[in-house]
Amino acid sequence: MLDDITNYPEKVPRHLTWSHRPLQALLEDSACNYPDAPATSFFGGVLSYRELDQEANRFANGLIGLGVSPGDRVAIHLPNSPQLLICLYGTLKAGAIATMVNPMYETREISYQLRNSGAEIMVTLSQNEMLKKAIAAGQDADLRHLVVTNIKNYFPPALRVAFTAFKEKKEGHRARLDASRSQIWLMDLMKKQPTTAPGVTVYPTSTAVLQYTGGTTGLPKAAELTHNNLVANVEQVRAWLYDLKEAQEKMMMVLPLFHVYALTSCNLIFALAGQAILLPRFDLYEVLATITKQKPTIFPGIPAMYAAINHSLLRGSADKKVDLSSIRLCVSGSDRLPTDVQEEFERLSGGLLIEGYGLTEASPVTHANLLSGARRCGSIGLPLPDTEVRIIHLDSGKDVQPGEEGEMLIRGPQVMKGYWSEIEETDRVIDEAGWLKTGDVARIDEDGFYYIVDRRKDVIITGGINVYPREIEEVLNQFHKIAEVAVKGLPHKLRGEVARAYVVLKDNEQSTAGEIRQFAKERLADYKVPHKIEFISELPRSTLRKVLKRKLDENE
Repeated sequence: MLDDITNYPEKVPRHLTWSHRPLQALLEDSACNYPDAPATSFFGGVLSYRELDQEANRFANGLIGLGVSPGDRVAIHLPNSPQLLICLYGTLKAGAIATMVNPMYETREISYQLRNSGAEIMVTLSQNEMLKKAIAAGQDADLRHLVVTNIKNYFPPALRVAFTAFKEKKEGHRARLDASRSQIWLMDLMKKQPTTAPGVTVYPTSTAVLQYTGGTTGLPKAAELTHNNLVANVEQVRAWLYDLKEAQEKMMMVLPLFHVYALTSCNLIFALAGQAILLPRFDLYEVLATITKQKPTIFPGIPAMYAAINHSLLRGSADKKVDLSSIRLCVSGSDRLPTDVQEEFERLSGGLLIEGYGLTEASPVTHANLLSGARRCGSIGLPLPDTEVRIIHLDSGKDVQPGEEGEMLIRGPQVMKGYWSEIEETDRVIDEAGWLKTGDVARIDEDGFYYIVDRRKDVIITGGINVYPREIEEVLNQFHKIAEVAVKGLPHKLRGEVARAYVVLKDNEQSTAGEIRQFAKERLADYKVPHKIEFISELPRSTLRKVLKRKLDENE
């Protein structure tokens, strides 16, 4: 346990005193202490902490006006933007529960999340593709209100005018809403609302976010993350990153905020009264230009992002004026960080790039590497304060010795309440003593450093986002020409992994990879669509007819 680790950082307390407060208090405290400090920057448009907090209050009051009560669910279907943060914190201020919907989702996926969470209100973007899918999903899920925002709403004035004149129509951002179908503009909803916080009591033990994940197996489930869970994880990470300075840091926020790793990163910068530099997506040119111009000090990311930057700078395709020197600290998560990517990025930026580990069910961070001292190649580091870890034998369930492999279990204040409306699934992954089964095979060395050996759950990580083979298989099995299919991860230089589908066609049927991928594209987000289709005569199986995925590419 923590007290037995001899290499624990001297500047990091092993145990913390928890504040037990609602998540939105992080924003409110910074707005009180640093009202004029910049909270967000979005293509040059800046909101101060006072303004961001007031906008969140207006949205909260607008939700209450629509009949939202504590415990109701509000779906947020937006890319990184001030609107996403306004709606997130406003939802929490109203006592409601937020569920973040991936803006890349197809209609079927959005509908599933709306129905599963019971959300009756969703906020989406006016962009044609997103709006069309949101409307269709809302009709399928009996959505009560659809709130729509235009991406330009928080642009600086000159950019907003230019966008309206030259890009809005061309890029499909103009929309006409139907009030008779309870469609309303976000700015109209907020327009006449007071900027003071609603008088709603929000208990720290209540659920703040339903964060969807495949869990250890199967279709997406919602991890119930409480206010206490999320605030505790921010306080743990802040204690670990002990040299961060209050009201002085700038964070490059290009990780998608529908992902809990990005959400906790953003909560951290608000707890520090720093500035979140928001970008809607990872466009390499835009990222490099933004770093050079706005000079972030912190850049949380995934290995694929750092690899792409390295590749661009090393081959000379990036602007020669690119300057990464402002970056002091990067924390890499969601996938294993290759040593060569780590070392090259540190050389190019002059900053520190460390690897961490977490999972959605733990809000998400549980481990991180040291800010100073000797490197442990391939290690996920040490547990954060008050995070207990066990490694148990995969069969017997007994604790293993250092150096031996087993499933890693976590216990701590960041561990979720459970899976939403999934009592049996919750009981399967969290035992009576509060230990969470991670589904990951790990080992610990004699100095207390942890290493992930393999993934017990059959998950593909593409660009830092979890993709669950079973979901892809269920979609492809609906194609009338396919007899059976198996999906597994294929290594990819920049994205980490991509999905590959091994397809067995029905007798006398013919098909092409393009035809099958098109079928998948109509039903799955782009990053879930198999990168490659392999046609085979039969799937390898065990004597019990279980598909042996490890044998699918034995000859490669």
